Amino acid sequence: MPDYMFLLESRLSPEQRAAMMRVQELSSALGFNLYLTGGTVRDLVTGATLRDLDFTVEGNPTKLARELEKGGAQIVLEDEKLRHVEILFAGECEGSIAAARDDHYVRPGTRPEVRWSTIMEDLRRRDFSLNAIAISLNPASRGLLLDPTNGLSDIERGEVRALTIHSFTNQPVRLLRVLRFAARMGFKVEARTQEWFELAIERELHKTIAAEDAGAELREAAREERPAVVLKAWEEHDLMEAVSPVLAKKHPDYEAIGRLVKVREDLMMAGFRPRLATPMLLAILGKMKDRELSSVLSKAGFKSAEAATVVDFEEKALAVQKELLGRKLQAAIDSYKFIEKMSTEQLAYLLAESNNSGAVSKIKAYLNKWRPMRAALPVVGNELQALGMERGAKFDEIVEQVFAMQLAGKGKTPEEREKILRKLSGIREVPKKKEKEKKPSKTEEKAQAAASAAAKQKHSAGMAARRSQEPAKPQSAKPAGKPAPAKKGKAKR
Repeated sequence: MPDYMFLLESRLSPEQRAAMMRVQELSSALGFNLYLTGGTVRDLVTGATLRDLDFTVEGNPTKLARELEKGGAQIVLEDEKLRHVEILFAGECEGSIAAARDDHYVRPGTRPEVRWSTIMEDLRRRDFSLNAIAISLNPASRGLLLDPTNGLSDIERGEVRALTIHSFTNQPVRLLRVLRFAARMGFKVEARTQEWFELAIERELHKTIAAEDAGAELREAAREERPAVVLKAWEEHDLMEAVSPVLAKKHPDYEAIGRLVKVREDLMMAGFRPRLATPMLLAILGKMKDRELSSVLSKAGFKSAEAATVVDFEEKALAVQKELLGRKLQAAIDSYKFIEKMSTEQLAYLLAESNNSGAVSKIKAYLNKWRPMRAALPVVGNELQALGMERGAKFDEIVEQVFAMQLAGKGKTPEEREKILRKLSGIREVPKKKEKEKKPSKTEEKAQAAASAAAKQKHSAGMAARRSQEPAKPQSAKPAGKPAPAKKGKAKR
């Protein structure tokens, strides 16, 4: 049997791992049985990105939520009736905690009676088999896979299978959901489930989908890595009308969606875990006017504050862009600090939609140049320490100064950085000592003299040999000269 806990922990981000450990600790302290369920286990088995952590407890998760909130987690949504809490952990790690329950339908299509139950009953009441799998996080059974509906086999076959014949009758919104899962995962709808799907469409159950349920599916579509395939699947089956008549008429803005998907990939390559639900929702509804946008969100069950976040998103992003191009942020280090505080959603939106080359170039420089420089800053610290400076407040200040200079194009080579570090720290270069010429020993003197004598002797022998090989020159006859003049004596008187 695969070690699911090892597989899970090896694929969790550090933030997700910390969140899971904290929930485990609190559940154990409160005496709750805790399980990872639903989408988390499904994505783990299929190898998909683990977007969030779905926990199920045999008990009331409210106490857990309160304790997590004390530790800095943010409660995004809380449904007291269903005992379901959506949480944003540290590091923007998304998750949810729900109570194990069983939905009892008096008649198909009516509102269910909620009964609190065990984990096995909770799994059997779910929509599709691929969502009815759990992993135990309890000390005695940690890592145990629970699969009462044989969902693992359906995943291996690449099929989405509904659990009961009343699946679409009880919750018509599952007509949208089954297409979303199939499109996202590239699965086919299981044969019998397909028959139930077609029967539900024939009975026009899609026209009975509650607006809030359709809005929840629209939210989920905006969180998908490939929302376009989900939206096109809805359009192909004439179900977009159930999501929004206005959206069905105007169609999603697939070009805007494509641009944002490309930006998400770039951000992931740069080391981010982007959450782009708001700008993606804005892209999906991009062909609507402001009034239409507000109306669609309101009818889809979005709360006023949530709808305002979507409607006002573009205006706020453009205001941030204006500030980024202002005089106060002309220096690279100031732009870096400003962009670092921007939300990932704003970064993605401006990269996808902005026509301002100055703003886009700054953001791209931050992603592709400045952040890698920041990651390499420990090297500068090591270089400063090697010069003899101890770590401390002054040490950190100098490293930050060097980083600012690097952003401006200085200190690219180790030699340049050493000069800068010495200047900032006041550590002077130690002058090199001149080496004294060593006086040769008597033995060395004798050896040198012998070698010199041998060299002279060899040179003399060579010269003599060359002379002996040269031909003798013939002696030339002296030319006949004039007779010497006779000496004149003194005249006798």
